[in-house]
Amino acid sequence: MKGTKSYLRKTKNSMAVFAICLVLFLQAGVFPAFAKPEWPSDVGIEGEAGIVIDEETGAVLFGQNIHLPYAPASITKLLTALVVIEHCSSLDDVVTFSHDAVYNVEEGSSNPMSLEEGDQLTIRDCLHVLLLRSSNQTANALAEHIGGTRDGFVAMMNETIRELGCVESNFANPSGLNDEDQYVSAYDMAIIGKAAFENETLLEISSCKRYRLPATIHNPEGAGMTIEHKLLNTTDPASDTYYPAAIAGKTGYTSIALNTLVTCARDNGRGQIAVILKSNWTHYSDTIALMNFGFGKFQNLDTSGDEATFFGEDDSLQVDDTVYKRAELEVSGVRMVTVPLGATLADVEKQLVTGEDIYIQAPKGAVAEIRYHYDDRIVGRSYLVSPPPQEEELVEVGAGEMNPDSSGDESSSGTDETEGNGDKESQPQNKEWLSPEVIETLKKIGPIGLGAVALVGVSGVIGLMIKKKRKQRREAEERRREKRRQRLAEIGYSEEEFNRMVEERFRREKKEDNSGK
Repeated sequence: MKGTKSYLRKTKNSMAVFAICLVLFLQAGVFPAFAKPEWPSDVGIEGEAGIVIDEETGAVLFGQNIHLPYAPASITKLLTALVVIEHCSSLDDVVTFSHDAVYNVEEGSSNPMSLEEGDQLTIRDCLHVLLLRSSNQTANALAEHIGGTRDGFVAMMNETIRELGCVESNFANPSGLNDEDQYVSAYDMAIIGKAAFENETLLEISSCKRYRLPATIHNPEGAGMTIEHKLLNTTDPASDTYYPAAIAGKTGYTSIALNTLVTCARDNGRGQIAVILKSNWTHYSDTIALMNFGFGKFQNLDTSGDEATFFGEDDSLQVDDTVYKRAELEVSGVRMVTVPLGATLADVEKQLVTGEDIYIQAPKGAVAEIRYHYDDRIVGRSYLVSPPPQEEELVEVGAGEMNPDSSGDESSSGTDETEGNGDKESQPQNKEWLSPEVIETLKKIGPIGLGAVALVGVSGVIGLMIKKKRKQRREAEERRREKRRQRLAEIGYSEEEFNRMVEERFRREKKEDNSGK
């Protein structure tokens, strides 16, 4: 009996050894496959809504209730400042404070720099008061100066956010004071913040920690001020609001919005933008948590040269009805993707997007967008852009010389009407120009004369080809614009109404959708 049990034990051991050897044999020569890192999610905030995005790529690293509408409060002034800077002729222009600008504000609204009707400050001075001290009176004065009226400026604000691709927000005043028609999503506010901090003038002003105003009615000796944003002005390392990576931002607070905050920070070679909405005095700690999460969990990878995979063996790419050679297209935009630490470019999927689906912020002349995904997240974008011919006019002059009777414009070339028959149209012109007398003269000149004929002929063909390519590009661009107009119309907008508020129905449906989640 003991012998039998011993035999069974030996048999089992032998089978185990055999199984192990079999596994090792099957795996011989095979490299282990490692799964790509999962997207980090180990962070939380106490505010109702918040987001942190990469400053370069715009990739959303973390979001909470990012598509719900909230009252923005004074973070609105980032958009106000952006519109002012983009539309003013000079920062040294003088703004005169009207009675309405100073006194037509919400009851109980403070006047931190004691500005008065009749005060005159430069736009530069006003922008510092606007962003450092959150002056509602200054927001009104700037709006009147740039937009003619406050309502005119608000229309410019809404036009700007639509151009940025924001469809979840609407603005009703330049200051951020409570208004039922003024709301913003955390996602849209991050997009607005990204555009704001990309403006060097705005970034400089919103990074300024101290500024001194010149003389005003109530401060004839001038007045100094410091920025309100505590992550920017705290110098004590022991403080809960000490965060040296923070470089710019804007605070906000109203009774409805509660605490709101937008912050830009840079560390470890990367920049991030964080937005907090409807916080009950946790806006600074929430922002620090989001920033640390992003800086500690993500990296940016260079995608330069990655566009080559979309071109065929002959280095060509067909977009709609147009075929482009690789040499005809330039890569524009940020050539980076934001991915979790440990991930590689092999973990990132890329997609060629054309036509009406190209991102609304695509640069002028973009014929395609290269969109990068990590799982279901967009982590980067770059664009294939068709630049205008640089030597177009010089070549066309040579083409025009083929026919002395031609005026040299597109209509006289016959290219637009005949399109594909450019060679046939050019033949009579060449025959007329190369009359027997001219040919005889060129023969006497010798090889130089024949070379001149060849040069002019080649120039003419190149000119016709460039005109044809220009027409194709114009038509492709017009198709894109028409598709975009149709898409805007589908969501309740037209180009003429681009500056109107988001349709009330959209907001109501959005609230209903979110309440059901």
